[in-house]
Amino acid sequence: MIVITGATGNVGSELVRILAAAGERVTAVSRRAPEGALPEGVRHHRADLAEPQSLKPALAGAAALFLMVAGEEPQAVLDLAAEAGVRRVVLLSSQGVGTRPEQYGHPAAFEEAVRRSGLEWTVLRSGGLDSNAFAWAESIRTHRTAAAPFGDVGLPTVDPADVAEVAAAVLRGSGHAGHTYDLTGPAPVTPRERAEAIAGAIGEPVRFVEQSPEEARAQMLTFMPEPAVEGTLAILGAPVAAERAVSPAVERILGRAPRPFAAWADRTAAAFR
Repeated sequence: MIVITGATGNVGSELVRILAAAGERVTAVSRRAPEGALPEGVRHHRADLAEPQSLKPALAGAAALFLMVAGEEPQAVLDLAAEAGVRRVVLLSSQGVGTRPEQYGHPAAFEEAVRRSGLEWTVLRSGGLDSNAFAWAESIRTHRTAAAPFGDVGLPTVDPADVAEVAAAVLRGSGHAGHTYDLTGPAPVTPRERAEAIAGAIGEPVRFVEQSPEEARAQMLTFMPEPAVEGTLAILGAPVAAERAVSPAVERILGRAPRPFAAWADRTAAAFR
């Protein structure tokens, strides 16, 4: 059995679907009940990684664990997993751990705990997700506008479905133990270009509004802690070479190129109409 934490998120929900379709026994873990029906045969367990003991019933009989960075006690979660007989753990972390460790201490602590766990481990460091553009959904639906800072700075954001496919391959396959993979899309795309791609997907013009860094910071502080906001703004505005680079990991693991942002926009167009 494979336990998936964050199972209702953009990556986790797709991972649950992929594993279930492949015939794996899956326990989907989330803080809230899923909004829609889970794939047939998938068991749901409500738990919060901020309360590690709440995860214990889900781990019974599990062979592998997909772990999100959430809560403050990764070692407690990993100890419970080891006690339950889990042999393999795949952690979804952030590319920022490698490029800006001083600003990404939280996921870095999870990575360190995973490496010390005694379990067979793999770390997936995701770049920015294409699904972050869902933050524009309401403004595009109501005003056909999309606002973001640094409108002409490109980053190779990655489709969450590609992250999920890589996670499924690592959870089910061999040869990935002890590896850390950076996951990106196929090419850098600017915020302005992402707005244009969504406009193409919905068949309506979308006006791009460039925010000042101060405007973006004020907005982001309403749903992100300050260290994460500062780290995110630094990456968005002044990415280092490693943050601009396209990683070969998705293609190497899946045997195909990662999907472009436009494909994600086409697939999710209904959210912006």
